[in-house]
Amino acid sequence: MNNAVAASLARLAPMSTCAAVLAAVLTACGGGNGGGTTFPPIVPPPAPAPAPAPVAAGTRATVALLETTDLHFNVRSYDYFKLAEDKSYGYERTATLINAARKEFANTMLFDNGDTIQGTALADYEALVSRIPCTQPLSMYKVMNATGYDAGTLGNHEFNYGLDFLNQVLGGGLDVEGVDGSKKCVGPSFPMVVANVHSLKSGKPLVAPYTIVTKQFTATAPDGKSVTVPVKVGVIGFTTPGIMNWDKRFLEGKLRTEGAVEAAKRYVPELREKGADIVVALQHGGLDASPYSPTMESPGLYLSKVPGIDVLMMGHQHGLFPDRGAKPGYTQAGVDNATGTVNGVPAVMPSSWGKALGLVKLELVWDGKAWGVDKSKTLVEARSTQTGKDGAGKAVYVDADPSVAPLVDTQHQAAIDYVKTPIGTTDFRMNTFFADVGDPGAIQIVNQAQADYVKTYLQANLPQYAGLPVLSVSAPFKSGFEGGRDYTDVAVGNLAIFSAADLYLYPNTVYAVKVTGAEIKGWLEAAAKRFNRIDPALATDQPLISTFPGYNFDMFTTPDMQYEIDVTQAVGSRIKNLMYLGAPIDPAKEFVIATNNYRATSGASFIPALDGRATIYASPDANRDVLIAYIKAKKTITRAADGAARSWRFTKVTTAGNVTITSGQGQLGAATDAGLTNISLLKADDDSGKGRSVYKVDLSK
Repeated sequence: MNNAVAASLARLAPMSTCAAVLAAVLTACGGGNGGGTTFPPIVPPPAPAPAPAPVAAGTRATVALLETTDLHFNVRSYDYFKLAEDKSYGYERTATLINAARKEFANTMLFDNGDTIQGTALADYEALVSRIPCTQPLSMYKVMNATGYDAGTLGNHEFNYGLDFLNQVLGGGLDVEGVDGSKKCVGPSFPMVVANVHSLKSGKPLVAPYTIVTKQFTATAPDGKSVTVPVKVGVIGFTTPGIMNWDKRFLEGKLRTEGAVEAAKRYVPELREKGADIVVALQHGGLDASPYSPTMESPGLYLSKVPGIDVLMMGHQHGLFPDRGAKPGYTQAGVDNATGTVNGVPAVMPSSWGKALGLVKLELVWDGKAWGVDKSKTLVEARSTQTGKDGAGKAVYVDADPSVAPLVDTQHQAAIDYVKTPIGTTDFRMNTFFADVGDPGAIQIVNQAQADYVKTYLQANLPQYAGLPVLSVSAPFKSGFEGGRDYTDVAVGNLAIFSAADLYLYPNTVYAVKVTGAEIKGWLEAAAKRFNRIDPALATDQPLISTFPGYNFDMFTTPDMQYEIDVTQAVGSRIKNLMYLGAPIDPAKEFVIATNNYRATSGASFIPALDGRATIYASPDANRDVLIAYIKAKKTITRAADGAARSWRFTKVTTAGNVTITSGQGQLGAATDAGLTNISLLKADDDSGKGRSVYKVDLSK
């Protein structure tokens, strides 16, 4: 029998016997000493896998959904500005909480909510100084890959280093103008999803708007037996539309954004149609009671109302939710700190820098057709890495996961070596402990560097502006939001690159804007939102500092510009006696102000001209690099020349009660050194657990 006959028989044979007939025929043809062709034995196809057993109605599965957010590249519990361990933050401690949750719950999923790849000297080192090669993941993603995340989204700071860098560290694939999307690099081992950012080149989302992760969860059947069940978890992400202003130089003409609510209404139904049993929304934003707009940063109150979202995971605001303390940070209508819900949807925001782990426990119930959530069994927590205080009142934190540090040790040490590079010396301590009440010690050197840089450039390249006065504004970027250690604090003595990174925290670039005297007044009025309105007749304590962020408290630090801030007046009417060169400022006079790209292009809430139209020079140079070059050229920084020029003061007023601020513990000497004679200690510990003291500000002096 030849091969053709065998083939014919095979076609005629029933499917069940075809393989056997062929095997017998071909074996006969090839056997014995008579020669002929030898054929390998035919392996029958595997039997189809048995269909999974149906899930019995009433089966229950408990699932813990875990969240990190705003890690800002704090892999280690380490302060690169102080070159010292800081146990109050760091992913290596969050990892300990993750491990504990995985031991506590049989079924877990882990998500990241963005602002992950920027924020420390190590981040800048891998992005700007010694760019991480395509063959290696970012150190932050390396440890996250080792932990095992299920999905993540992008925050606004993911765009700080540009789209080419973002494309690389995400592993490639961005179809956007000016980027090689075919590049294949090592990135996160988990999917990134963002539904409200689109490429103008492709017309499609920059990354996948959502993903569906199928998990095999351990469940309990109605008869009490343990069973394994598949659950499809839909994950959708949203970032802050402000990226188009904040990183305009990288994104303009390449991306567009839309509102989170609009994107959610389009894609959540798709997720459900594709079989998602539950939907988790990763919103890089928080809660804001302002009327909804597609450009708002924190639309959580509105996103929670989109049908089909089961869990809302938040971030961006560096806040804590739910907050079950006496004075919770979020109390808007629809917000319930007791249950951890926003408009009835379980929601969580676990602070920042790895200080906490968000946890939403759901109990899923199978009704015979679909999974539902037993809302009576839902638990929402933001689990802190701080476990309490010791006998001396010092905060105690969970131990670091020992597996994290070895993964990044080489890069960690390289970053430390880099930031130790010497650049000059200082004869005074430069800090921001009392920048809010008048100490220019850590602000003036930044303003001097920026103004010198812009003035030099204008004279050489833009002579049409060379005759205008050049001034500079900067702000106390580190002003206690994260606690008593979250202040710029550069010691007397040698200055290094890490000192400059402490003085200028962000990877911004220098911009120059042309404004009038009237616009300067409006700019300063906006910056004065930093303060609450003080009632002189009130006998109880009044906190001076509002929720307006310190990094927005722009100030001059030059004898050329003088003004008062009257905190007894309403917002918009606080700047008094605004003088330039000893005379009332001319509202029509033009000035050039050195600032940064953020303020120049997204500062329309300060004055309308700061929407980009006032910019006359968009520098490619980072503010921090300009500062480093200035210190290197100057060599020696002194209090007299570089840290004592106060442009502004509070309008004097006598108050019936105390006006208070919080700052770092034990820092009264910093106020004294700065010549602030109106500061005194009221309370050594403000009881926040954040290492802060309460100080009195005497506004009559």
